[in-house]
Amino acid sequence: MKKSLIITAFALLFTAFAFQSNACTNFIISKGATVDGSTMITYVADSHVLYGELYYRPAADYPEGAMMDVYEWDTGKYLGKIKQVRHTYSVVGNMNEYQVAIGETTYGGREDLQSQPDATMDYGSLMYITLQRAKTAREAIKIFGELVAEYGYASEGESFSISDPNEVWILEMIGKGKTPLMDVKAKKSKKAVPQKVLGAVWVAQRIPDGYISGHANQSRISTFPLNDPENCIYSPDVISFARAKGYFKGEDKDFSFCDAYQPITFDGARFCEARIWAGFRKVNSTMDKYTDYAMGANLKNRMPLWIKPDHKLSVQDVMKMMRDHYEGTPMDMTQDIGAGPYNLPYRWRPMTWSVDGGNYVHERATSTQQTGFSFIAQSRGWLPAPIGGINWFGVDDTYSTVYTPMYCGMTKVPETYAVGNGSMMEFSFNSAFWTFNMVSNWAYTRYRDMIPEIQSVQSELEGKYIANTSAVDAAALELYTKDKKLGIQFITDYSVNAGNGTVKRWQELYAYLFTKYMDGNIKTKDGNNMNPKVNQPGYGDEWLRRIVKETGDRYKVIESK
Repeated sequence: MKKSLIITAFALLFTAFAFQSNACTNFIISKGATVDGSTMITYVADSHVLYGELYYRPAADYPEGAMMDVYEWDTGKYLGKIKQVRHTYSVVGNMNEYQVAIGETTYGGREDLQSQPDATMDYGSLMYITLQRAKTAREAIKIFGELVAEYGYASEGESFSISDPNEVWILEMIGKGKTPLMDVKAKKSKKAVPQKVLGAVWVAQRIPDGYISGHANQSRISTFPLNDPENCIYSPDVISFARAKGYFKGEDKDFSFCDAYQPITFDGARFCEARIWAGFRKVNSTMDKYTDYAMGANLKNRMPLWIKPDHKLSVQDVMKMMRDHYEGTPMDMTQDIGAGPYNLPYRWRPMTWSVDGGNYVHERATSTQQTGFSFIAQSRGWLPAPIGGINWFGVDDTYSTVYTPMYCGMTKVPETYAVGNGSMMEFSFNSAFWTFNMVSNWAYTRYRDMIPEIQSVQSELEGKYIANTSAVDAAALELYTKDKKLGIQFITDYSVNAGNGTVKRWQELYAYLFTKYMDGNIKTKDGNNMNPKVNQPGYGDEWLRRIVKETGDRYKVIESK
C-alpha cells in the first residue's frame, strides 16, 4: 500500500465506525449449494445496545383504508404512518410463515445520501413490514421498491439478504439524500427547477444456484446485467441518479453500484470484507489469494460477489461460517499480545486507536461480544410452508451461542426469548440473552480453558436438534395433513420447549463454570471428599516470557548469600 493511500485510509477510518456501530454479518446460500436442497441466509445483528430477543408478529386482518404507525427499529422514534394491507402474515424473528426471510448489514455509503427528511421507512421497518406482506423473495423486492418510492427511505446505505424456498438474493439500497437534485444537462439552463428527491436507488441480484454470497457493512454489488430481469432487478434511476450527483460518468454497461455509492477503502476491506472472506475461506480452498485484499493492502484484488463452495453445505457448515475470529490467518485474534494469557479472541472498543504518533486498528471478526441475536433462516420447499421454514435462532456471541430451531409457523415464542423478558438495562435470570451473556462474559476471563467446555455443550444441544429435525418434520407433517391447527400446535410446542430447554441447560452450564473457575483456580470434585481438587496451571511459559521481557529483573528471585 502506498503511503498516500495509507494516510487517506486512516483519515476515513476514524469516521467510518461512527456509522458502523451496528455492524452485522450475513451469508447467503443458494439451494444448489446445500446438501438437502434448502436455501439459507444468516444474520448476525451486532450492536452494543441491541437486546437479543425473538420477535413475533401474528397474522392479522385490517379494514379497508387502515393506516399503520411506523417506528424506527434502532431508536423507537416515531416516523409516520403508511397504508396498511388488508391481511398480514405471521413473522417469527426475521422469517415469515411462507419461509421468506430477510437480513441486513449497514454500509453507510455516500455521506450526503445518509439523511432524508420526512422519510417514513427506515431499514428495520422495511424488513419487518415487508415480511408481513411478501410470499416470495421476488415479491419482497417489489414491495421494498414500492415502499421507499412512496414513503421515502430514512436510513443509511444497506445491504439486504432475501430468501424463499427457491431463490436467494442480495439487494443493496441507498437513499437520495436531502439536497434538491437538478438534471446535469438542465443545470446550464437558468430556468432549471430542482427535482424533488424521493425514495432510494437500489439493485438486487439473484445468487446463482450452487453458489453462496455474503455481505458485512460494505456494498458489494459492482456491475450488473441491465437486461436480465430473471436474475437482476433495479430501480429505474439507479444509474441516472448517480450521473446527476456526479458519482458516475461512463457508459451504462460499466456502471458499478458499489463504486458509485460506497467506494472501497482500507476500513471497508479490513473491518467488513474480511469477515466475508473468512467465512468463504472455510468452504472454499482458493480464498487465500484474496488475503491482501481482506487486510486492506491491495484494494484492487477484490473478491467476487459470489463463490462456489468446495462441497455442498449443511446447517452445521453454515453455523461454522458464523463462528470465526480469523483463526489460522494472518489476522488470527488468538495469537497476539492483545489476546492476553488465555488467548482471548476479543478486543474491547474502540476499534481504532493511536499511540506515539501511529494509528492502529483491532480486528473486527464475525464472532464478536456485542451481538444481540443471530440466526440461520433455512427454507425447505418440499414441506408445507409453516413446517418447511426453520429459524435457527441464537442470542449473544455467535461463537458460544446455541442455534435452536424455531419453526416459522409457530404461534408462540418461548418465554426465555420473548420480547419484554428483560432489556439491555434490566437483568432477568430467566432471559436467554442474559443467560448466554453470563456464560460468555465469564468465559472471557479464562477463555482458553472454558471455551472447550462451552463448545461441548453447544455441540450436544445443536447436534440433538439437528438429529431430531427429520422426526419432528414427519410428526408435524402427519398432524398438519389431518388437521392444520394440530400441526401448527405441534411445531409451536416443540419450538417453545426447545428454546426454554436450551436456556435451562445454559443456566446449568453457568453454575458449573462459575463454580469450577472461581478465583482463578480450576476445581474438580475429589470423590466423596468435602473439599475439591484445586489446580492452578498459571499463565503458561509464553506469557511468562513476555512478563520477563517487559519487566526485566523486577520479579527475579534474588538468591540469598
